[in-house]
Formats: sequence, structure tokens, C-alpha cells
Amino acid sequence: MNTRADYVLRVLALSLLYVAGAGVATWFVHGPDQVALIWPPAGIGFIILLIDGLVFWPFIVIGVVVLHATLAPVPMAFVPFSIAANTLSALAAAWMIRREVPRVVNMLTVRSGFRLLRAALVLVLISALIGTAGLVYAGMVPMREFGPSAMRWAMGDLFGAIAVGPALLVARLFHARPERLAPELRYGGTRERIAWSLVLPLTLLAVLAAGQRGTGFALGASALPMVALLWSALRFPPGYALIGTMITALFVATVVGLGFSGFAPPTGLVDTVILLAFLCVCANIPQIVVAAIHESRLAAARLLRRATIDALTGLLNRTAFEDNCRQAMQARPDETMALVYLDLDQFKLANDTSSHAAGDELIQGIAGVLRSQQRPDDLLARTGGDEFAVLLRDVDAAAAEAEARRLGVAIAQYRAAYRGQALSATASLGVVPFRAGGADFGALLARADAACFTAKELGGNRVQIAHLGEAAVEERTNAMQWAIRLRSALDEDRFLLYCQTIAPLRTPAEAGRRRFEILLRLTDPLTGAVLAPAQFVAAAERFKLGVRLDRYVVERTLNWLERNPSALAQVECCSINLTAAALSDEEFASWLRGRIARAPIGPERFCFEITETSAVRDLAHAQHLIQSVRALGCKFALDDFGAGFCSFAYLKALDVDYFKIDGSFVREVAVSPLSLAIVRSIAEIARVLRRQTVAEFAETDTIRQHLLALGVDYAQGFAIDEPMPIERYFALPPATAEPPLLRSA
Repeated sequence: MNTRADYVLRVLALSLLYVAGAGVATWFVHGPDQVALIWPPAGIGFIILLIDGLVFWPFIVIGVVVLHATLAPVPMAFVPFSIAANTLSALAAAWMIRREVPRVVNMLTVRSGFRLLRAALVLVLISALIGTAGLVYAGMVPMREFGPSAMRWAMGDLFGAIAVGPALLVARLFHARPERLAPELRYGGTRERIAWSLVLPLTLLAVLAAGQRGTGFALGASALPMVALLWSALRFPPGYALIGTMITALFVATVVGLGFSGFAPPTGLVDTVILLAFLCVCANIPQIVVAAIHESRLAAARLLRRATIDALTGLLNRTAFEDNCRQAMQARPDETMALVYLDLDQFKLANDTSSHAAGDELIQGIAGVLRSQQRPDDLLARTGGDEFAVLLRDVDAAAAEAEARRLGVAIAQYRAAYRGQALSATASLGVVPFRAGGADFGALLARADAACFTAKELGGNRVQIAHLGEAAVEERTNAMQWAIRLRSALDEDRFLLYCQTIAPLRTPAEAGRRRFEILLRLTDPLTGAVLAPAQFVAAAERFKLGVRLDRYVVERTLNWLERNPSALAQVECCSINLTAAALSDEEFASWLRGRIARAPIGPERFCFEITETSAVRDLAHAQHLIQSVRALGCKFALDDFGAGFCSFAYLKALDVDYFKIDGSFVREVAVSPLSLAIVRSIAEIARVLRRQTVAEFAETDTIRQHLLALGVDYAQGFAIDEPMPIERYFALPPATAEPPLLRSA
């Protein structure tokens, strides 16, 4: 309703509809009581006020006045009662529904149907009392006929509300808000609907024909329209069954009420009540079935939507996107396409500095930006927290790159207002051009994700094309595959514990005691090969599996030693490596302290190794971990020492027990003056700080002799022994696992 003129036109149009419905009812006015057998306007007035609002009540007044002035003349004394009966009853029923359940007009359920029926009963009661009182007042019926007349009036209104109201409600809702009652549900096709449209009138004609043959045939034929209505309730949208029910009910009422085709019209009150009750029940059955089935369909649609649509953005989720992409690739195998994987840069800052609500606001806005840039045939999805994917159709590599850059620019230009703040973001995009036929979607997605990560590592806010053989993308793809294999290996317990001796160079080893490092190995499930840590530890740290790997090694080592008390008794020092992620994970530090405290082996027999670069990068967390765990009695070593230092100033802040000299210097100590000088410097610094040194990769006797001459305390490498499974390591006597004391060179 935009203007007063629109309101007036709407009221006049509704008045014509009301008069048309009343015109049908006038066919049934017989005898002096002047009470119609059925009254469709009861349903029309109720539903119009319920949907369009109570302000449209004048259309009922106009309709009643026009009716009595043209089609149904009555004494003037009755007209005010007729207006009041029809208007006040419809207003009361509509007001009751709007007050109790404002959203009932948007729903089509069994429960909402019974609420409408309850309101219709209120309408019937008010209308019958006022209208019959008017009949008596105007002298149209005697007072002794008040009860029968009121009953006929009430049944006529009830029939109108039940037969006409639901059909009009659904018709109005489909016209005004089709998306609320007509989601993409599975219904019968066009051919089936045409067939039903032909069958329904044929069943009504069969009722007429049966009426002419006798009541027995009529009774059997009366079930035919009900079958057609149930068919529409099961197979079509709600409007088909409800409008069909209205047509059928009005048709039967007309045929019986007017005595067509051999049907006898009701002559008394009891016959009238029985007929109308029968018609109301027949009209109600398909409506209940329609509501129940539609409610079930909507529930299924909601479940499907939750399974396929991202709740925050309304875009496809990852699962639905993958399914749709595979279908598109199979449908057009010769088409060139491109997969774009998009990840927002530094999105966590929006959550941390503003709030998660602000982050959601930004995600929704960027989803809207991408949707506005989306081409008609492309597919768009939100695949993760701040990740999106787009399938570009019918594009070559150059066009795909240009399209991805256009998306990146649109995101960078977007600003979201949130509580006085202007939120913005940039995106890293990975693009994989491909030909649909024969392409593996899983591999494409992995490559697109790898290209996206590469773009992010190169600084973000850029597009990375994943061409075959591109080193950065290949490396990322391999790392992602390793991350998947590592998770599987952890779940399936496919890691092996190896040990390698750390031998003293200047003092004899204590008899029957072992000093060793725990080394992790992985069994390849395909080849059975034993893989070294260099092949998977970097991927574990890159994909945040380092802490889980650390827990696994510590727990597995302690469990093995606890199950083997004879081996446990030989342990002088057991060294275990920790990844960089363990330094900043307070939960891991707390778990480690608790696990060491519960172990039967003394804490002083454990040494934890952390790399120098990770310690320097996160000095505060490294210092906290070292202090808290050393308080139990454990020792610490700086691994790969010397590989990345530019200053030794940080050593004052790290209370470690050992400097483990990086193997790159140890390998060349016998041939490189620079490596020799570095190892000598580290050994001298350690002596000044009262620390001990361990040299990795002591692979020859010559290297061992140089290390001893330089004052290094311990050596580890092939010149002493090779890494071996923990079971075999402890099966050998300590004398064979540890070398004899070296003599000075």
C-alpha cells in the first residue's frame, strides 16, 4: 500500500471478490428463513484480513451492501446485522490469529491449520449469533426458529472458512511471497500436473453421472475426487490440492444443494447439518494431508540446506561445491575451466582486534562482493573459515588469471562498517586452469590450495597460477600430502622409535649405562620403506602437527621404557627432540611436566632438545618452557647450534645444559679451516658458560680425533654407531653400543 489511491483500489477489488463469493451462496437461498446453505465469503473475509491486515475491513462492508442491493435483497432492518455479522466475525478471527501467532500466515503446517480452524470456530460463533439475531429482528424468521437458523448459518460459515479459506491463503502467499512456501522441493513434473488437471474434472463429471444412475453409484463415485485430491497432495505443491479441494467442495455442495443429477437437497435441519459436516470433513482430509506432507518436505529441505549451504553466507559449502563441480566437469568434458582457491590475508586480526562478530560481518560482506562479481555459469562456495572457492567456466589460463585478479581487487576495495570501524581485507588466490575431461577434482583442489598458500607466503594480496612443474606449488602440494599422511600415521601408530648413542669423548662411559637420542622414523604403508625425519618433520611443523608429534614421541618413549625395566635401568640420559611449536604451547608444557612427574624414571635422566633458531625466534616462550621443565630436574640442549646465530647475547637468557653443534660444521671440521674455527669457538664459549658440547654427524675417526682435540665433550654419528630400532638397541650390550675412550690426537 503506497498511496491512498492504491488502498481504495485494493478495497474495491476485494469487494468484487467478496460479492462473487456471495453470489455463489445466493443459489442456495430457499424458503422463508433466507439462510444460505454455504457461505464462501466467510473464508474470503477472514483470510484477506489475516494476510493483508485489519485495515482492509471496509471491503467486507462494501461487499455486503452491494450484495443486498443487487443479488440478495433483504429488509433494510437486516442490513446492519448482516454487515456486523460478516465484518466483526472476520475481524475477531483475524485479530486472534495475528495476536497469538503473528507468523502463522507464513507457515503451512498441521499445527497452524488447527490454529486457523480454532479461529474459524470463533468466526462462526460470532457471525451466527449476530446474523440470526438480525433475522429475528427483521422478522425474516420467527423467534422459535432462532436455534435451527443459527445452526444453518454457523454451518454455512464453517464450510466457507474450511473450503475457501486455505485455498485463498495459499494462493495469496504464493503470489506475495513464493519463496516462503515454494522452496526447491521435489514435486511431480509438468506432464503429471497436466494429467491431474484433466483427471480432477473427469472425477467430478463421474459424480454427476453416478447421481443420475442412483445413490449406490453416487456413493462409490464420490470417492473419485478424493483420490485425485490425495494424488495432488502427495505429488504437487500445496496450492494444487487446496484449490482443487475448494473446487470439489463447492461443486459437490452446488450439485447436492440444488438437487442436480438426481441428488436430493437437504430439507431439514438434521439433513443440512449432516451434509455440511460431511463436506467439511471431506475438505479437511486433503488439507491435513497437504499440511503434513509439506511440513515434512520443508523439514527435509532445511536439512538438505544445512548440509549443502553455508549458514553464515548462504553460499555453497565445501561438500556441495565439490559435488557440483564434479557434475559440471562430467557434463562438459571438453570445456576448459579453472579452479580458484581464495584465502583472506591476516583475517585472524579482524577477530582478535575487533571481535568474532566483526569477523563474521566481514566474511558476509566479502561473500556478497564475490557473489556480485560471479558470472552466471560459475560456481561459488565458502569452503572454510576465511576460505572461498570459485569454479570458472569456459576460460583459458589467461582469462582465469584476469578473473582472479578482478576478484582480488574487488575484495581489496571492500570496506565493512562495524561499530564505527572500517573493516577490510585482502586475499591470496591460487588458480588452476584445466580441461574438464579426465581431470581429478581432488588433485585440482589440492593444487589450487597449494598455489593459494604459495601466494600467501609470498606476501599475500596476489594471484598464483599453478602451472605444472612450478617448484613452489609442487613443494606446497607435497607438504599437504605429507600432512595427510602424518595424521594417518599418528592415528594408526605407524611411527618407529630409533636410538643413537651420544658417546663421551674425554671421560669413560659409566659401565652398563647408556646416553642416547630418540629418533623418529615412519613406515611408508605403500612401500614398507623406513623414512627419516627430514622427509616429514618440516611438513608436520608447517601444518601445525608438531605438538601432536612431540606428545606422541614422549608418550611412546616413556611407555616403552616403563614396559622394559631392564632397559630403563640402563638409561643415563635420554634425549628427545621438541618442535618449535612446543615452545609456545602452554598446554603442552603443562602436559609435559605432568607426564615427566608421573614417570618411574628420574627427571634428571631426560634431556629435551630444541633448535637454536626456534629458541631465538620465540625467546620468551623458550625461556619459560626451559625454566619450568628444568625445575623438575630435566636437562635441555640447544640443537643445531651455530647454524643460524648472529649474536651469542641470547645465551645468557637460556639456561641450557648442552650446545649441540650443527652437523654442517662437524662434517667439515677436518677439511675446512672455517668450520674448525667455529667448532673451536663454540667449545670455548661452552667452557666459559660452564656448558657441555655435543657434536652431531661424527661420521669418521678423523672427525672424532679433531673433536677431542678441540675440547668437545660428546660425539654422535656413524663413527660411533648407526641409529637402530629401540628394541635392537637395548638388546646389544652397552659396550658394543658405546665406543671406547678416545686418545688425544
